[in-house]
Order: sequence, then structure tokens, then C-alpha cells
Amino acid sequence: MGVRKRETADARKEANKSIAFAKLNNCPTSPRKMRLVADLVRGQKVERALNVLRFSQKEASRKLEKLLLSAIANWQAKNAEASIEEAALFVKEIRVDGGMMLKRLRPAPQGRAHRIRKRSNHVTIVLGASNNTQSN
Repeated sequence: MGVRKRETADARKEANKSIAFAKLNNCPTSPRKMRLVADLVRGQKVERALNVLRFSQKEASRKLEKLLLSAIANWQAKNAEASIEEAALFVKEIRVDGGMMLKRLRPAPQGRAHRIRKRSNHVTIVLGASNNTQSN
């Protein structure tokens, strides 16, 4: 590996230390329902986002809570010496994309059939660390 390539790789690795992400693929919930919950936590601090997800009544919030905890664990694995409180982690980006669709048929009147589309989604959470401390 050349010197320039190694230097750019080291710079990229240092820049990626401040972010961590987690993905949830083929979650059997419609993307529309998942986006309702994802919009609640977008841009929030991690502690507040966990509280919002924990006390939400929607089923999708349970899955997003586990995904957020996984992203926090991924950040801790990258930054073993840093603490979460000092880093001020926040949900930098949360993306809900449509996943695979199961297509089923349901009997309809007069010998016809209606198609049922059972939707799934892919969720990606990106956490960012803002090292500057702000007092509210």
C-alpha cells in the first residue's frame, strides 16, 4: 500500500469514528407505518429518542428501539475509550426504504381474486457525535 493511499485511509477511518450505523433488513412492517415512528426520533438526542421509542404504543417502535440500541453498541465498539454522555450522540439520519413484497391472493366475489401485497422495509440509522457541549 502506498503512502498516499494509507494516509487517506487513516483520514477516512478517523472521520468515521464519530459516526456509527445499524441496519434492519426485511422488517415485516409496511414502510408507511415505520416512517411514522422514524419521524419522531429523527434529529433527536439518543437519550430522548430511546425514551420516545420506549413509551410509544406502536409496534414499529419496539423494532426501532432495538435497532437504536444496536447502533449505540456499534458506536461504543468503535470508540472504546469515549463515553456516550460526553460525545452527545444524536440520530443524524434515519432512512426507511421499501423492502421485499410478498404477493398473496384473496378470494373475491364471483370467482375473482384480489391481490394482497404484504410489505416489508429496510431501516438504516446513522448516529453522529457532536463533541461541543451545549447548555440548554
